[in-house]
Amino acid sequence: MKFLHSADWQLGKPFGRFDPDVRGALTEARFDAIDALGRAAAEHGAQHVIVAGDIFDTEGPEDRTIVQAISRMDRHACSWWLLPGNHDFARNGGLWDRVRQRAGDKIAILSEPEPRELEEQIWLLPAPLIHRHNLEDPTTLFEAMETPGARLRIGIAHGSIRDFGSSGETKNQIAPDRARLSNLDYLALGDWHGTLKVDARTWYSGTPETDRFQRDEPGGALVVEVHPDIAPTVTPIRTGRFQWLNRDWTVNDKAAFDAECDELLAKVDAPNTLLQLSLAGITSLGDRVAMLARLENDLGHRLRHLAVRPDDLVGRPREEDLAALSVEGMLGTAATKLNAKIDAGGPDGVIAKRALERLFVEYSREEQA
Repeated sequence: MKFLHSADWQLGKPFGRFDPDVRGALTEARFDAIDALGRAAAEHGAQHVIVAGDIFDTEGPEDRTIVQAISRMDRHACSWWLLPGNHDFARNGGLWDRVRQRAGDKIAILSEPEPRELEEQIWLLPAPLIHRHNLEDPTTLFEAMETPGARLRIGIAHGSIRDFGSSGETKNQIAPDRARLSNLDYLALGDWHGTLKVDARTWYSGTPETDRFQRDEPGGALVVEVHPDIAPTVTPIRTGRFQWLNRDWTVNDKAAFDAECDELLAKVDAPNTLLQLSLAGITSLGDRVAMLARLENDLGHRLRHLAVRPDDLVGRPREEDLAALSVEGMLGTAATKLNAKIDAGGPDGVIAKRALERLFVEYSREEQA
């Protein structure tokens, strides 16, 4: 059989660090990803979409978030199998009871650790989380689950097969060889927000819409085809709209900086790109001012979002810069003293660097006025 493996939709994520227009676009893109999954299921001939946890970002989303999610799923012919994760864990009277009240026959909520028959003799073994953090491997229950006449056994769980450190979403540890231990033909995992192959039968699908500056690739899902007694065929596909990029540029003049900008714009879909940019290098103050001006007045308007860290881009005055400042006498004296503090280093040098840049900028403005 063939199905789509997805996880970590994080519907209702607030994106509070962004401006309202960016926040709105990112929120809407997460709902659009449901439609992308539904279309992909139809395109690839998959009757089921299995979602391995964290469908919602919290256990108490707004009603609109629930209704939007259900209405998007209902627009597609496939069945949706939803597992509670650590962000939206299962508890009596909680989120999943609210979802059940609105969901139709296409949506199955896997809030109990009980095997479900996807199709004849094809069993889905769920390991829902009932707490945000579990001390025991939630998939140990697979070994006791009875699947009469099973041709295929597919596990679904949410947790970590290793310590992901600060990048991980939970402390719920899953045995890395769970597929072998529990005789699974495939184990669909959620929690890690990028596509990750653990072994031939165990995969993380990643999130369908990227939500952080952690990896370059846009969101995606996995098309999984399973057959008895042979390894499954797993094909990653793209479902996400936005790319979140981290870039570190070392530039020593405006020409090198412009080349980096032009190369970036040639490779990305700018309106659907969020960029976190760190600049480093030693350049003239004039070039530094011009670089930051292009970021503010050009690149920042083309991209969906731009965050710049320019602290390591050091602006040092050229001889002609100092000569221009010395025209005013006292300004030249001040520039010389500031340069001496910069050369001496230490905290005063950092402050002097900023002061000298400010001096040059203000002088340049007066000259252009």
